[in-house]
Amino acid sequence: MTSDWKLRAKVFIQRFWQPTSACMTCMPGSWGNLMSAAHWTLALQTGLVTAILALLLTFTPAARLFRNRWGNALVVGLLTMFGDAFSHADHYGTRWVEPVLTGLVSGLLALAGSYVFEDRARRLRAAWARVRGKRVS
Repeated sequence: MTSDWKLRAKVFIQRFWQPTSACMTCMPGSWGNLMSAAHWTLALQTGLVTAILALLLTFTPAARLFRNRWGNALVVGLLTMFGDAFSHADHYGTRWVEPVLTGLVSGLLALAGSYVFEDRARRLRAAWARVRGKRVS
């Protein structure tokens, strides 16, 4: 698999779970409706729309933004806003409150993920080793 297609697969997967998680967090009653099929359907729609938009973006010169953690977080946040606005009506009463909030959370998840999972999840492995009482090199 070429590096371009590996990047596209990675972008699609990441841009699917981050908006889905953000949407599950930002919808009113999220924690109370965690097992609701309707709630999951809306969140998965948001994730899918965002992932498709991100995948399409990889065919443009803007794909280089995905290689920079701050550019990536900005693009993910903006795409999630549009994906959320397209997927369903706002639950807060004002048209753009929920999409902006969902986009912000998704961008923050992307930024946090870039720190936690970089270098084959080096920070995560080091933290797990400390928890288990092993020496970290």
